[in-house]
Amino acid sequence: MKKSFKGILFAVTMLVFATMMAGCSDKSSGSNGAEESDYPSKPITVVVPAGAGGDTDANARLLGKYLEKELGQPIVISNVTGAGGTVGANEVLDADADGHTVLFFHNSLLLNRILGLTEDSYDSFKLAGIPILDQGNTFMVSGDSKFKDLKDMVEYARAHPGEVSIATEVGGFTHLQLLALQKDQNIELNIVDVGGASEKVTALLGGHVDIVPTSLGLVKDYVESGDMRSLGIMANDRVDLMPDVPTFVEQGVNSEFEKFFFYGFNPDTPDKFVDEFSKAVEKVVNNEEYVKEAEKFLVTPTYLNQQEAFDYIKKTEEKYIELNKD
Repeated sequence: MKKSFKGILFAVTMLVFATMMAGCSDKSSGSNGAEESDYPSKPITVVVPAGAGGDTDANARLLGKYLEKELGQPIVISNVTGAGGTVGANEVLDADADGHTVLFFHNSLLLNRILGLTEDSYDSFKLAGIPILDQGNTFMVSGDSKFKDLKDMVEYARAHPGEVSIATEVGGFTHLQLLALQKDQNIELNIVDVGGASEKVTALLGGHVDIVPTSLGLVKDYVESGDMRSLGIMANDRVDLMPDVPTFVEQGVNSEFEKFFFYGFNPDTPDKFVDEFSKAVEKVVNNEEYVKEAEKFLVTPTYLNQQEAFDYIKKTEEKYIELNKD
């Protein structure tokens, strides 16, 4: 009996030990599972490689307001300027790959690599999709400018090489637009590096430059007040949000530039986290309230998923590489 009792006691002890170990194992795996299912578990930092007051910043903040509702965590916008966006991009690449730091940027990231400023580009990130397309890229002049339209400006620039001053951020998206215009129309402009979007607007309002390339939605208040006029937009066709604004193509200039905004994570970020974020972006873009607010900026909320975004950006990059060739 004693021997039998000892055997039973040993068996019970081992069973209890095994149960305890299984419980610890379940608790541990359950914790990891909870971390994944609870994403995001803290505020998400959206790194914007542009200053406050520009179109990139404005779109990031508007999207962030609605993403907070979808993700259940605060969205913190961090403006990190410098080196044409590379400083901000590197901050995301160097961040922990836990899905709580994400890049929000645009076409300029492609140009940084094309122009040899960095080895990183869109394919250095794990994309979470494109939420916005901006077809209102325009050249603005002051309300009392001597240029009546784009054709008038081109003819004057051809007759007066280097005299028409135009603001840009060297190496940025608008810089490529100017280079393309000069090449297409065989003209020489006086390109002035003044900085980001808000600095360009300030330069035009202050009379320091003749023309500013920017997003029409960013300066529509100045258009309504009469302080600025648009020489046209760089869309393929007229845009419903701005039906009275002629395109460059209509005016004999072969220049088409569509600005896109995208989200990108550290490439080591788990797919599950990126997918969750991307789904939230899709829900925001399909939210009628968001769409109404976004259209005030004259942009078109358009959701492209991760693969669609990659293909779209790759095609755009190929176009820019061709434009950059001598």
